[in-house]
Amino acid sequence: MNVVAIFDIGKTNKKVFLFDENYKIVWEKSVNFDETVDEDGFPCEDIDLLKNWILDRLSEIKNLSEYILKAINFSAYGASFVYVDDKGKILTPLYNYLKNYPEGLKKQFYDKYKGEEVFAVKTASPVLGSLNSGMQIYRLKEEQPELFEKVKCCLHLPQYLSFILTGQCFTDITSIGCHTNLWNFKKMKYHKWLKKEHIIDKIPPLHYAKDAIKIDGDISVGVGLHDSSSAMIPYTINFTEPFVLLSTGTWSISLNPFNNKRLTFEELQNDCLCYLQYTEKPVKAARLFSGNEHEIQAKRLATHFDVPFDTFKNVLYDKKIIADLRPFNKKNKSGTLSNSNILKECRFESRKLSDYKNYEIAYHQLILDLIEKQIFSTNLVIHNSPVKKIFVDGGFSKNPIFMNLLAEAFPDME
Repeated sequence: MNVVAIFDIGKTNKKVFLFDENYKIVWEKSVNFDETVDEDGFPCEDIDLLKNWILDRLSEIKNLSEYILKAINFSAYGASFVYVDDKGKILTPLYNYLKNYPEGLKKQFYDKYKGEEVFAVKTASPVLGSLNSGMQIYRLKEEQPELFEKVKCCLHLPQYLSFILTGQCFTDITSIGCHTNLWNFKKMKYHKWLKKEHIIDKIPPLHYAKDAIKIDGDISVGVGLHDSSSAMIPYTINFTEPFVLLSTGTWSISLNPFNNKRLTFEELQNDCLCYLQYTEKPVKAARLFSGNEHEIQAKRLATHFDVPFDTFKNVLYDKKIIADLRPFNKKNKSGTLSNSNILKECRFESRKLSDYKNYEIAYHQLILDLIEKQIFSTNLVIHNSPVKKIFVDGGFSKNPIFMNLLAEAFPDME
């Protein structure tokens, strides 16, 4: 059977799938790794462990006699750069996009390039510190100039994973076009700061996503895609009626390819941005750190009620629990959260778990609190566009409480 291997590398879960020629999954494996730390002791991805796992899985796949491997591609989280020298050696840890960014350095950068508001609107990138991956390159250049000199290529994670197999350095538009501070959306080219800071020469040439690189005779390898942008592809190919895709994982990202209005600074402050599809078309998006919040609070629930962490997987939607919680929530709301605070805070953090009789009720409350944020965030990209459908993929799509509450919140949507 001819198969394509897709490595889907999330911040939490690393997966590999084999698809047959009808795009059915015929084989899969997944793993979670413990993080390592960078030179400052901050947690980060163990890039060597990840590289070895990918190579081991490929060896395993090639030894499966029932499959003929025809092609390989990578979908991985963005906002993370791998710096390689002229021999292909990795020069630094894979710095974590959650690492705090030095305020002085940030101020120096934005002061130099017309201030936060002008720069953010031009690059469709909210001011996010390390999450703007271009800022990671700027930091390396300013703080470790000798090491920066040795860098031949700055590769976003999906492109580094492709490089492991092909030995060729490329850039991909979906990785460049997501809150990186690198792309001028108005002119649809790199922002001029890269030239001024002598960084542009270390950014490899753009590679068109549809074109593959041949290895081992006849195996085609793609250059990798940013995971949120890759999630869009099956939907844009199959549906012409306006829709929003809610792609869920560590981040919950609402993507609307049918909203082409220019981003405002206010939207950027509410964590809206533009992604670039592999076709170079911009997609308006709004982000929430919901999967991460869910994980933190699920651990808290498991500890409090003394149950296994993944107990939530067996909790079914209960209309009565929701009906009982709603008046209780209203009574206990200490003022309403402002718009920006809805996105920044999770009400559940400050809730007393002793107020809930059992795990099921407390878990319904957690999802209620997450849905409140989700409605606000998704509405930011639906705003005044003719959307009639919402597709949900990823972790929360398998959560019956989340899906029922989402359907209730958007009664006019399919």
